[in-house]
Amino acid sequence: MRARAYKGLLAAITTVSAVTLPGVPATAVVSPTPVPAKGARSLPVDVLAVKRHLERFQQIAVANGGTRAAGTPGYDASAEYVAGKLRAAGYRVTLQEFDFPFFRVIGTPTLALVSPTARSYTPETDFRPMTYSGSGNVTAAVQPVDVVLPPSAEPSSTSGCEAADYVGFVRGNIALLQRGTCGFRVKAELAEAAGASGVIIFNEGQAGTGTADRRGPLNGSLGDATTHIPVVGTTFAVGQELAKPGSRATLAVTAESDPHRKTRNVIAESRWGDPGRVVMLGSHLDSVLEGPGVNDNGSGAAAVLETALQANAAPTRNRLRFAFWGAEELGLLGSQHYVTSLSQRERSKIKLYLNFDMIASPNHVYGIYDGDDSDHVGAGAGPEGSDKIEKLFETYYATLGQPYKGTDFTGRSDYGPFIAVGIPAGGLFTGAEGVKSAEEAVTFGGQAGVAYDRCYHQACDTLANVNERALAVNTGAIATAVAVYAYSPVLPGGSTAPAATAAPRRMAVLPAWEDAALR
Repeated sequence: MRARAYKGLLAAITTVSAVTLPGVPATAVVSPTPVPAKGARSLPVDVLAVKRHLERFQQIAVANGGTRAAGTPGYDASAEYVAGKLRAAGYRVTLQEFDFPFFRVIGTPTLALVSPTARSYTPETDFRPMTYSGSGNVTAAVQPVDVVLPPSAEPSSTSGCEAADYVGFVRGNIALLQRGTCGFRVKAELAEAAGASGVIIFNEGQAGTGTADRRGPLNGSLGDATTHIPVVGTTFAVGQELAKPGSRATLAVTAESDPHRKTRNVIAESRWGDPGRVVMLGSHLDSVLEGPGVNDNGSGAAAVLETALQANAAPTRNRLRFAFWGAEELGLLGSQHYVTSLSQRERSKIKLYLNFDMIASPNHVYGIYDGDDSDHVGAGAGPEGSDKIEKLFETYYATLGQPYKGTDFTGRSDYGPFIAVGIPAGGLFTGAEGVKSAEEAVTFGGQAGVAYDRCYHQACDTLANVNERALAVNTGAIATAVAVYAYSPVLPGGSTAPAATAAPRRMAVLPAWEDAALR
């Protein structure tokens, strides 16, 4: 957008009615566009209404075993709630069904050393069932397969990666494998084919920081429900102990797997505006199995929902489309299904995509996706036009006197499939399991050395885990973006390059975090 337009936006945003949060608007009223447009209107979004949606998501989770994960009744109830609200507001609502391999652990898994000494290991701390593990309860000898102890200086283990590694393997034993260069699924399938009654994959053992540290509990995925024996990942220390001669262990996992579990995206399209100029917003609607997901990502879904309910009251220049994605927590499955199901002609109509995932973290920062790569961190710039989206949000925060920072296009959320095919994207993020730095604490407040969201992917991600100030500020940002782009004659994605000619990206379609979880 032009510099003149952004100066107009600075003068246009006003805040009123700070009822519940001193200094923060309960209702944000924004001028619909910095570029004069016929029929433009303001877009008030009541943060109290957003909170009511969050309360409903919490109630749905409580009524359905504490979760709203894809493939569970809690998610289905969430989708029906959102779809019902949108239909009542006059949107054309589509429930886009797709299937995916569903998995959950039932009860508490067990891993215990029986001999030469007895010791029980602690779930989550010492070991975790691999996603898509089979079920079973076995006590057997532990047989190491091509493990390297002590570990090499660099990750390089090929333990269990080839059928030849299992020559001499005793059927019925538990296979002990080391993390390394091939996928967990390859290891597990080869072990099962060799007659293993269970599989233990331990971290490789190299010291490091962050994801480079290969000593902690291994939290991995087999990628699909193809294995029929229990498979767990452990710390390096547990694997090292189990590798000692004469080790015998008990391994028990009860899991539910369904390779074709069905779930749905909720897609709502307005009846106004040019259908060839689509302004699209989205948030994932699912939680993880472990909790209700009120911040992750009830916060984004509730704010987008309430913005949509207010945005359909009058004609707009451009077509508005809102998406509530299923199975994001399993690897962006809903958004990936949606984008791949579109023809190139339909993709070209989407002029921008805005994503809102975790917008009210308790120890938050105000993060804007780095569309122009001005931070020079991680992945490169987004498709052409992403820089303009970033600028709009920067201007919004600056107008309110709020600090902000860039956050990398890592591919960890549902913008990934859109930027992979050349659609400009942007959005907001207040932090997940990462730790707030001392510098960030000075800038944004909160606690240094503490995670942005200490309840990330846990049962405590409830209403009490939502920062109301961040929710209010970011709801205003979403309302601002919709009001601007609904009426603007100039959109970031004036043209969208075909997928085959889209600008090269350093991010694969498979997100980096998901790739790391598979091997």
